[in-house]
Amino acid sequence: INNKANILRPVGCWATTSSNDFKNGLNIEMDQTPYKITEFMHVKPGKGSAFVRTKLKNLFTGNSVEKTFRAGESVEVADVYKSDVQYTYKDGDDFVFMDMTSFEEVRVGSGELGDSWKWMKEGETVGVVTYNGKVIDVELPKTVSLQVTRSDPGVKGNSATGASKPATLETGATIQVPLFIKENEYIKIDSRTGDYLSRDNDAKNK
Repeated sequence: INNKANILRPVGCWATTSSNDFKNGLNIEMDQTPYKITEFMHVKPGKGSAFVRTKLKNLFTGNSVEKTFRAGESVEVADVYKSDVQYTYKDGDDFVFMDMTSFEEVRVGSGELGDSWKWMKEGETVGVVTYNGKVIDVELPKTVSLQVTRSDPGVKGNSATGASKPATLETGATIQVPLFIKENEYIKIDSRTGDYLSRDNDAKNK
């Protein structure tokens, strides 16, 4: 990843917080791994010390874990930062983004991007998530609109419920779409699953 991604680092890294101040969306660090708090509950048992029960999302793997903290326990805040950037072009195995505030270039390798490239088109704004100055994730809108560039006509007479066919999108990705979808149409896709959602009848008017 290009070192220019360091421009996304916030001021005041390696801070700590108390488990008493937990809130959903807070990023904490354990064992040199960043986690996002997705659920938490303060528990005050009749006997014994109070504690905080949490559900955490590993920002490297996406997996969730449960962990209990002592009430008032000091916890390190993860150096995680999100910045909105514009996808500008692809250069070899790198995807190049522009920070629209500083106009600095951010390069993300295909390995860090995962399958997100399938739903990105040039000029779109996405969220780049960094940890310790390195890009670890790219967040797309939940729903994206892309044009079908290639799709064979549906087989005539095939009206089976749920029947589908492959379609190639303007990004080069291929997904399954209903038989009635034609080339050059715009469709809405769930970027989290890659599933077809519906035609985008408003796309031509944008």
